[in-house]
Amino acid sequence: MSNPIPPHGATRLKPLFVEDADERRALLREAETLPAVTVASAAASNAVMLGGGYFTPLDGFMDKADALSVGRSMHTAGGLFWPTPVLNLVHDAGAAEAGARIALRDPNVDGAPVLAIQEVTGVETFSEAELDGLTAQVYGTTDPAHPGVADFRAQGRVALAGPVRVLNFSYFETDFPETFRTAVSIRQEIAERGWRRVVAFQTRNPMHRAHEELCRMAMERLEADGVVIHMLLGKLKPGDIPAPVRDATIRKMVELYFPPNSAMITGYGFDMLYAGPREAVLHAIFRQNMGASHFIVGRDHAGVGDYYEPFEAQEIFDEIPGDALRIELFKADHTAWSKKLNKVVMMREAPGHTKEDFVLLSGTAVREMLGKGIAPPPEFSRPEVAQILIDHYRGRD
Repeated sequence: MSNPIPPHGATRLKPLFVEDADERRALLREAETLPAVTVASAAASNAVMLGGGYFTPLDGFMDKADALSVGRSMHTAGGLFWPTPVLNLVHDAGAAEAGARIALRDPNVDGAPVLAIQEVTGVETFSEAELDGLTAQVYGTTDPAHPGVADFRAQGRVALAGPVRVLNFSYFETDFPETFRTAVSIRQEIAERGWRRVVAFQTRNPMHRAHEELCRMAMERLEADGVVIHMLLGKLKPGDIPAPVRDATIRKMVELYFPPNSAMITGYGFDMLYAGPREAVLHAIFRQNMGASHFIVGRDHAGVGDYYEPFEAQEIFDEIPGDALRIELFKADHTAWSKKLNKVVMMREAPGHTKEDFVLLSGTAVREMLGKGIAPPPEFSRPEVAQILIDHYRGRD
């Protein structure tokens, strides 16, 4: 059964991973003879996403004109709708020059093995003013305390543009063999399950009761066949829960509290940008490419600190061209347990409530409880999930 949702900007997915094992071995042999660049973690995760088809229809890293156009208008210079620049930024181009083939080495794996081969079509330097403008457009701020801004500005000012052939999926395949999935394989499984209406849920955190019920609400209201829980497996800011712990909590929650054949547990190899509204749009493209028909965007999606308004990541979808995306949004409010109704509700759908009528805990309060071995109330977190988090905070994982 074919999936009714086409990929973004294309009729079929465009994964850049070299599937043929013989060709891959030949390219790896060639890579040993090529000038090598150990890329930034962000560029490595971009390569992984290009390899898996999530960045369809891109064929590699953007040049300066495309990146600046994306910053200004959320379209490449050629007119493709795209919300964030996809760059291979370095401090020094070294032997890389237009027309050369270079080996991209992976900074996140011991020995920096070859991750991809890039055909360099351009080597261009951004001015500080150009990078300031691009940073402000994408992140909504140039504050170096913003973790996404800090990472972006640390990568360098020289852009190596051009198509890539991806030769492996970095550490994601080996560290998360059950969870890491390409857009290609998720789209295939959706078709095999016979799902037509599919909700995607993005998470970089463990899932508490509110997240669980939000997935259930979306499935019920959209009459969806299932939900794809799609967790970010790449680099996060200090203090965030490590991916293996998040993976364990989500698997336990789905095992115990979701009906069979209603949820797929998957993950993707991307470093978090914390770019709020722009990243929410990028997340929607990922989910369209993997075959979801609907995407949950809640309060402060992809945000950090107080850099974005609570529902800015929903509002940006009202500002983009109507034909830009085929995936549809499920706009969610903050969800919490209502003491009056004895269930999780969207707060805007609970008239006659005050803040005291909800079970609300700050992230700081939850971390303190878990660190002391105290499980949050069951209205906030499933006890089995809380136990995994307690073990993590108390150093037993």
